[in-house]
Amino acid sequence: MPKPTPMSGFPEWLPPQRMIEQHVVDSLRETFELHGFAPVETRSVEPLDQLLSKGETDKEIYLLRRLQAEADESDGAHGNQGFGLHFDLTVPFARYVLENAGKLEFPFRRYQIQKAWRGERPQEGRYREFLQADIDVVDRDTLPFHYEVELPLVVAEALRKLPLPPIRMHVNTRKIPEGFYRGLGIADYTAVLRTVDKLAKIGPDKVHALLTETAGCNPSQADACLALAQISTADASFADQVRAIGPSDPLLDEGLDELTRVIEAGRGQAEDLFIADLSVARGLDYYTGTVYETLLVGHEGLGSISSGGRYDALASDGDTTYPGVGLSIGVTRMLGRLFGQGLLDISRQVPTCVVVALPDEGSRDVCAGIAAQLRGRGIATQVAPAADKYGKQIKYAERRGIPYVWFPQPDGSGQVRDIRSGEQVDADAGQWVPLSADLRPVITGGAQ
Repeated sequence: MPKPTPMSGFPEWLPPQRMIEQHVVDSLRETFELHGFAPVETRSVEPLDQLLSKGETDKEIYLLRRLQAEADESDGAHGNQGFGLHFDLTVPFARYVLENAGKLEFPFRRYQIQKAWRGERPQEGRYREFLQADIDVVDRDTLPFHYEVELPLVVAEALRKLPLPPIRMHVNTRKIPEGFYRGLGIADYTAVLRTVDKLAKIGPDKVHALLTETAGCNPSQADACLALAQISTADASFADQVRAIGPSDPLLDEGLDELTRVIEAGRGQAEDLFIADLSVARGLDYYTGTVYETLLVGHEGLGSISSGGRYDALASDGDTTYPGVGLSIGVTRMLGRLFGQGLLDISRQVPTCVVVALPDEGSRDVCAGIAAQLRGRGIATQVAPAADKYGKQIKYAERRGIPYVWFPQPDGSGQVRDIRSGEQVDADAGQWVPLSADLRPVITGGAQ
């Protein structure tokens, strides 16, 4: 078999990176469960009509079919329309809520850590196969505003527990631009919002031109829309800046009050954790309230590593609507950047804490018994692969970063050596414990 060529966009981490990823997932899971979120896992495939319902995603969906499937083969209730791999966790979660509404208790607090697939051009921060971690709260018909304050705080707490660069969560609410545009007398606020959403990509001059040429604004309206989008503060002073521009509308007042509550709640955790950024739009098709984008300080070019917002009608069966608030963390997106820049490391290449040295092959059963004793007390242990000279067995441990080597003694006792310091002491496999910092690999890094 010839040497395989790597597939672009489908990352396969080396063992140290995979251990870091597992640590990240375990930490996220722990934080989510501390806040009362229950785990969900959905199937990897969905009917195409459901995947396509989110918007213009047809170019991103991977189709799923049997190699020998007939062109007219029926696929049960879904006919021959086919299946596709899900490209995010939101669409399958909406379907999951509708299918299981009679079995769920509302408000339903869910977290989901799972892979998704998206057929786009691979580049830094964009993969064809990637891991996401989502949390949502969904209720029937109505959902109180306080969840729009709670969920970004949960995500911020989860990210700040990880060995990452500092984060900044940029927050807005769709009510502010919509109310602002109404106050200006703009009828088609969606067209204006779509145009202003291009600000970071094309700059204010081109946005201004598009607002007047295609979005139906006059020059003074375009000036005001740009002024609104350029407001960004780490405190509640954004509200006075918005009011100083001039337009007034009840929806605008409501949005300013709600965003103030979110920003002030964030300042309760850290002064500059949340940023009121009135250029943030996100999810023009379905977000209806507060929206969030999270950046790594020093890595802003990567884009948002965690995004989401309030949606009032993402899931509906015609009789009941299920509004919710949700955020998604791009685990692979985030780790790919940090791995690529060498900003995350781990103290050893394997989980092993102790290698039991093998005096000779006849002692393998004895050494396996020692290893079993240590494992029974939660100490990751393996027996040396071969009865080489002790120097070679120590090198085996050193190359993998394993901190301790256990030497069985002829009288049945043992000695353990810390191979970093060279210190070797008598030890009992039923009582000895390593330094707490050595029990499991330690992740380091996260600096800019």
